[in-house]
Amino acid sequence: MPLEFFSAIDTGRARSNNEDAVALDERAGLAVLADGMGGYNAGEVASGMLTSFIQAELGRWLHEASAQASDADVRRAMDICVDNANRAIFNAANANPQYAGMGTTLVLSVFREQRALLGHVGDSRAYRLRAGRLAQLTRDHSLLQEQLDAGLITPEQAAYSANKNLVTRAVGVEDTVLLETHLHATEPGDLYLMCSDGLSDMVPDNRIAQVLLSHESLEAAGRGLIDAANEAGGKDNIAVILVRVQDSAAGAARPWWRFKR
Repeated sequence: MPLEFFSAIDTGRARSNNEDAVALDERAGLAVLADGMGGYNAGEVASGMLTSFIQAELGRWLHEASAQASDADVRRAMDICVDNANRAIFNAANANPQYAGMGTTLVLSVFREQRALLGHVGDSRAYRLRAGRLAQLTRDHSLLQEQLDAGLITPEQAAYSANKNLVTRAVGVEDTVLLETHLHATEPGDLYLMCSDGLSDMVPDNRIAQVLLSHESLEAAGRGLIDAANEAGGKDNIAVILVRVQDSAAGAARPWWRFKR
């Protein structure tokens, strides 16, 4: 399945350090994004450990086994890899006082033939733009989402809530973690967005869709999203991954030189 990738991270306008991290293995169809938390530099340690671990371990497994593996096998590999990374971060936090309490959110995707496996922990998100319509594919593991689900607050109230950054699930803060995964059918032309809350908290979904629809290239769209978050205040780090599913039939008919960078 032909895929096009783009990723970028921006510190934003309010912070001096960057606790977001991204990693790609384009040949394996793998994309990983994490938003770290913790004192000192612990947040960036946690997010960096997680993205590097998944890129290396899950990426290697996908290269070796993906062609013969079922979707259930891939999901199991995702679970095992995230569990191993969780233990590594948890142990590092307990072994080093500077890293005590560190953790990170996660959103991860594995693209296969005509489908995508998406997994997430915390409030980093995945969206899909299809036929001009943007849909949120992940549901935040957060206190705010629980309050919305329980009907305690309205979506309008949620936009101004003080509980926006309180996640109920994160990688590395406990000795075990549950990765929520879902399988989605893909279609040519689909555009998948993975992002940290530095984008989703600052830019409403309708504006995100507008930016994606107004740019032809993934780089221009990604930079446009970061600019929109910064124009809205840039109160947090901003991480963006874009993955576009291309039409294999159309791609096969194109001259080779059209793919030259």
